[in-house]
Amino acid sequence: MTINVYTEQTPNPATMKFMVNKLLINGSEDFATKESAESSPFAKELFKFNFVNGVFFASNFVTITKTEDAEWGDIEAILKEFVKGAVEAELKIKEAADEAPSFEGTETEIKIQQILHDYVRPAVEQDGGAITYKSFDEGVVTVELRGSCSGCPSSTITLKSGIQNLLQRMVPEVKEVVSEAL
Repeated sequence: MTINVYTEQTPNPATMKFMVNKLLINGSEDFATKESAESSPFAKELFKFNFVNGVFFASNFVTITKTEDAEWGDIEAILKEFVKGAVEAELKIKEAADEAPSFEGTETEIKIQQILHDYVRPAVEQDGGAITYKSFDEGVVTVELRGSCSGCPSSTITLKSGIQNLLQRMVPEVKEVVSEAL
């Protein structure tokens, strides 16, 4: 199989989404720091580039966050070539085995997690990010935004207008959705 890599801009100008025509991972993995990438041969190699500031994997893409001083025009082709080679060489994203999502908690919490997984996650992944359910307490859903969503100027709008409205419509117990700061 020939591996093709193409890039997509994300709403966050510091991140670029590198799409490949192959499933890389079930779920997602976020490596916000060089130190956190120790368990990932793929991410560890990416962090060897001094202009890489964050690496995030989900389904068929890797979102790369660049350092402030780097310009996409200078580094995009280099990263595209690296991602293509890494996928062809089947460089592992993580050492542990992948597993299907399991939802825990009360009936309401499970319903919230299922909605986030089925409706919100695919949309957020399209922009190169990920959303993780953290908790539900007294009507407040706490989530964590990662990948290109982390630090993105439009993530607050997405959170309040999109995710909060959807959850309030589908789960009447939800009063508010907040993001946990990383």
